[in-house]
Amino acid sequence: MLAVIKTGGKQYLVSPNDKIKIEKIDKKEGEKIIFDKVLLFSKEDKIEIGKPFIKNRKVIAEVIKQGKGKKIIILKFKRKTRYKVKRGYRHPFTEVQIIKIE
Repeated sequence: MLAVIKTGGKQYLVSPNDKIKIEKIDKKEGEKIIFDKVLLFSKEDKIEIGKPFIKNRKVIAEVIKQGKGKKIIILKFKRKTRYKVKRGYRHPFTEVQIIKIE
């Protein structure tokens, strides 16, 4: 059983018991999330494609943790002018586990 969901402006291919990192959602650990924007659903040989979303289909997930990704270094440098700026950035994410697809 597979489904393609849309959240945070991105699309994810999921199946039950998958763990995925998505854009940050303001939910606490242990809370349930319902993704109702299902673009594609597949079970065995049967495939449903939405236009753009499938009605009466949803994916239920549970928040495992909130976190930040690896640090990305931003470095600006101009020679001969003594100009150097170094910055870091860590993108926030929410890790969820897919419980079931209805």
